[in-house]
Amino acid sequence: MTGDLGKLRIDKSRRATADPPRWAARWIVTGVALLVLLGVGRFVYARFNPVLEVETVRVRAADAGDPASGQEIVLNATGYIIAAHKIQLASKVLGRVAWIGVEKGDKVKEGQVIVRLEDDEYRAQLQQARGNLLSLQARLAELEHGSRPEEIQRARAELDQTRADLANARTVLARTQRLVGEGVLARQALDDARARHDSLAARVQALDRSYELVRLGPRQEQIAAVKGQLEQARGAVAFFESQLSNTVIRAPVTGTILERAVEKGEFVTTSFVGERGAKGYVVSLADLSDLRAELDINQNDFAKLRPRQPARVTTDAFPDRVYDGVLEEISPEANRQKATVQVKVRILKPDDYLRPEMNASVAFYNERAEPPAASSSRVLYVPASSLRGGYVFVVHEGRALRRAVRTGGLTSRGLRVDSGLIGGEDLIVNPPEDLKDGAKVKPRSTGAASARRLVSVQSLVPDHA
Repeated sequence: MTGDLGKLRIDKSRRATADPPRWAARWIVTGVALLVLLGVGRFVYARFNPVLEVETVRVRAADAGDPASGQEIVLNATGYIIAAHKIQLASKVLGRVAWIGVEKGDKVKEGQVIVRLEDDEYRAQLQQARGNLLSLQARLAELEHGSRPEEIQRARAELDQTRADLANARTVLARTQRLVGEGVLARQALDDARARHDSLAARVQALDRSYELVRLGPRQEQIAAVKGQLEQARGAVAFFESQLSNTVIRAPVTGTILERAVEKGEFVTTSFVGERGAKGYVVSLADLSDLRAELDINQNDFAKLRPRQPARVTTDAFPDRVYDGVLEEISPEANRQKATVQVKVRILKPDDYLRPEMNASVAFYNERAEPPAASSSRVLYVPASSLRGGYVFVVHEGRALRRAVRTGGLTSRGLRVDSGLIGGEDLIVNPPEDLKDGAKVKPRSTGAASARRLVSVQSLVPDHA
């Protein structure tokens, strides 16, 4: 057995092939590290961004089973106040700002001068075009009046003189022919006399044609050509007059200046605009008597809305001011990324408290009822436990939004809220002490008893509780 044991050997080559390759080990270690990092990141994110479970109640305009009330809120949404028509007033010509006469917030009337551009070059171009126009007008008048009597008489005199010279040349030619035939003069004298006669005959024909042209005047084609040039000159004058007029920029509508984009000395362009180069517009303005509330409605709630649906609008800045509105515009296409449809509510009677880009809350009512008037003596009653330091929290799109409210007395119906809520909000009851504005929340299942806790709109009558 000793000899057999001595012959035993370990096959190291086979062991090396059985071990995993080094690259595989690196990938395994990397994968495990990534899993650990993902787990740690998820833990940290959950630790610093917790989703709080809260108890909520729905603030409703009327109890669902209350037949005495004809009002019913079908949807609440939030958005922004916008101007129906916001205008960025641009210049039609290039130029440097010489004067600007408005400030941000100024009210302007239609046709009021807002900006003046430097106009020296445009005045010079207009003067040049007007000079060319006068020259062509004089040229046309000359052609239409024809030749002057003095010009006709001059042409006639030249023709008569040439004819007299031709008659004399004809007499000299005849005499020369007779003398050459008699041998008195050489043949050369005859050739010279004949050449002079033929030259004068040709000149008589030319002057006769010239006399006829002077007597008849210019051709109609010449007059038509000058008339065409005259129209071009008039167009050039009109163009440069409009260019000069465009150096004065006026308000196209009556409205309010929202932004002043240029200062004196800055250059205004009509083409490409750089970040620090010439400006593409001078001011932006809008008619603040025509305002809209722009909202993005979830596609799941879109079926609750109809054109011309009544609504009531409030703002976070002035929660005690309520404005009547009507659904006027529904976007013809949806937003694929947000899964929403944009709608616009026209505010029927806006006032100076409303500003574009303000936050707005809108309550839509069913079509069978009119929304309550802004001056209605109706109030809301909410659970007293929902109030915290003059604020309440409502749930919107998975976040807690803080709303400032003005409260009245505590009654048997609950805590009276005079302003800050419009009805239809999901109100957080017993908000946690560490709850902050904008925190992520989700409603807690409250059971049948809590589900029956509805906050209703009551008439403001003396409370005998």
